[in-house]
Amino acid sequence: MSAEKRPRREWREPTPVAAPDVLRAAVGGHRLVAEHLARKGIVSAADAQCFMSAAAYTPAPADELPDIERAVERLRRAIRAHEQILIWGDFDVDGQTATALLYAALQQRGARVSYHVPNRFSEGHGIHLPTLKRKLAGGVDLLLTCDTGVTAHDAVDYAASRDVDTIITDHHSLPARLPAASAVVNPQRLPAGHALRELPGVGVAYKLMEALAAQDDGDPAEGLDLVALGIVADVMVQVDDTRYLLQRGLERLRQNQRPGVSAILEQAQIAAAELNEGHIGFAIGPRLNALGRLDDANPAVELLTTADRAQARMLAHRLEGFNARRKFLSNQVYESTIAQIEAEPSLLDYAALVLSHSDWHSGVIGIVASRLVEEFGRPTVLIATPDETGRGSARSVAGLDITAAFGRVAAQLTRYGGHSMAAGMSLPADKIFQFRRALSGVLREMGGAEPTAPALAVSGYLELPELSLALAEDIERLAPFGNGNPPLTLATRDLKLASRRGLGRRGEHLQVEVEDEAGHRQRVIWWRGAGKDLPAGKFDLAYTLRSSAYKGQREALIEWLDFRPLESALSDINVDEPAWELQDYRGSDDPHSALASAREWYPQAQIWAEAERLEGAVNRLGLSASETLIVWTAPPAAEAWSAALATVSPQRLIVFGALPDSAEPAGFLRRLAGLIKFSINRRGGAAGLEALAAATAQPERTVQVGLQVLRALGKLDYQVAASGEYQLRAADNPPGGELGDLRQRLDLLLGETRAFREYWLKMDMRG
Repeated sequence: MSAEKRPRREWREPTPVAAPDVLRAAVGGHRLVAEHLARKGIVSAADAQCFMSAAAYTPAPADELPDIERAVERLRRAIRAHEQILIWGDFDVDGQTATALLYAALQQRGARVSYHVPNRFSEGHGIHLPTLKRKLAGGVDLLLTCDTGVTAHDAVDYAASRDVDTIITDHHSLPARLPAASAVVNPQRLPAGHALRELPGVGVAYKLMEALAAQDDGDPAEGLDLVALGIVADVMVQVDDTRYLLQRGLERLRQNQRPGVSAILEQAQIAAAELNEGHIGFAIGPRLNALGRLDDANPAVELLTTADRAQARMLAHRLEGFNARRKFLSNQVYESTIAQIEAEPSLLDYAALVLSHSDWHSGVIGIVASRLVEEFGRPTVLIATPDETGRGSARSVAGLDITAAFGRVAAQLTRYGGHSMAAGMSLPADKIFQFRRALSGVLREMGGAEPTAPALAVSGYLELPELSLALAEDIERLAPFGNGNPPLTLATRDLKLASRRGLGRRGEHLQVEVEDEAGHRQRVIWWRGAGKDLPAGKFDLAYTLRSSAYKGQREALIEWLDFRPLESALSDINVDEPAWELQDYRGSDDPHSALASAREWYPQAQIWAEAERLEGAVNRLGLSASETLIVWTAPPAAEAWSAALATVSPQRLIVFGALPDSAEPAGFLRRLAGLIKFSINRRGGAAGLEALAAATAQPERTVQVGLQVLRALGKLDYQVAASGEYQLRAADNPPGGELGDLRQRLDLLLGETRAFREYWLKMDMRG
């Protein structure tokens, strides 16, 4: 896709700031630490200590939350009278952790308590009235909500009609009229700027238990680790009590006392002592969220409350399987969106990027919408259309309230709801074109006519020799980072690329070396950088710097954010100069003779071949940096081709383009079944998805569906291990009812691969 469709980020130069001497003396270390605090308006030594250390901060008392005393009194009465309490939560991490915290704390106080987390697909957000009716019919005396309920008028009224009181704990925006509950504990009822205003749902639940514990000498600190998970996963603003609770919660998490969290860390291969907010955001949170996105989130509460370590490991293993599927489905949807945009570039002419597909999983479209907002700089709505009703998820950019925009096109929608940056909606599937036009018109009126990538606020410029582990550790005294306290963006001027190679199991990341004019070099990691445009001359680089533990050794890790070409260098770049010397044998009448000649001329060349035995060749997993790359088999997908080029970084490219015999469903399944038989007979059934994909010369997603087809045929059973490795077993079961749909999906995927190979055999490869 042409790069001009992706808006380039504006670099905002560091705001000049004079950090007072007393502040610099109080925080010590590198000047960047004091300057960062001063830019946030923190200029006194006392305020700096409160920001950097939970021990120096005085939290607001829980009783400042509206209705909290009424809620505590009603809970105490329920506990004394042995009334049945039902906790109603939500299926995201904030809701899961809030449910777990309330359930464990109330059980410790002798309460009769149960919980329910609604199913995303059958019940949706909020209190599902039919389910509530069934629950109350089973005998409930008190309904206690968490992370939901502030708009649940009908549910509260129904509960009251059955003589059931309701306590609402929530943090979402207030409706015009509050439900008629016994108590509505919501920090949004506090004035703007109050220290408790930015609490997440689990933070409100914690403060309620803190208030309850204050009357019976209990210890609410046991739930602080759960509060930290909810704060990060719900991307709450890190100010005041919210930041304080996150700091204390991270300390608690590092003590690794909760069996469920310990089991997740074990699966994710994270050392508890090294845990930080990034591990929550990119490893723990997504695993917990995967349950709510794809299945039933109630087992997540069981995982977070069990004291049985064996049970915790079993549940964490189940999470791992769902997380692997979540990543697969997210990549599948992302690739589909990019294919739509490439096939119809006019979609980017609208003020909102609105895309739909009948094969998308509605549980992951929000994840992909966020990624597309980052990439294209405009509000994005992705709509899954499995039937006549489209169910969508939207993400927006700063300054454009997507929920308000939905309100102005409400006539097009069946339902909608959310907040300024994220929302959900549904509409008739045949009205998507009209909706796209109407929404774009509204967004243009709101000032969103042009795509705008998020601005990059540079904290300071450094020279390469200044980047060190000591500096990284100094900057990390400002952690935890996140919403309201973003990590420092650093930059270095006047660099050039010295080397690059692919990283990751699929080569999806890049490791590059940059070099300054004095010859100093520095390693930089560009996550998901494979296939992205690299600078073709001198450039300035923006990055983050943090410490990392690798094989037991701590090191400074520099992570690529953006680059800015230097105008003075642009005239020196020959845009017509090829990236490599090309020898093209696609369509050759005698490719084997040409290959033999290439081997003779370039004996050190690396040969990439798949699904065919070729002496000395490697598959995609065996590729490494090499001066010459011989491509024998046509690649199966664009990402495999980009990853190979990034990994090998060849100066000479010799291409052939043989087509494997596994291009049709029968041939593919036959080859896959043979590989499975070999794995079962020779390797105890262990097989990696990447290895099976390379051996069949297909993308991983195709192999995954192929395994599902064989299982639906009754010939195979398998489990996915924490490492992502498959454990395969032969089976003799009757065919499953989903076989027809899976065969159709396999046909489509194999067709996509054939189409890419046809394109690859004709594409311009001059670089």
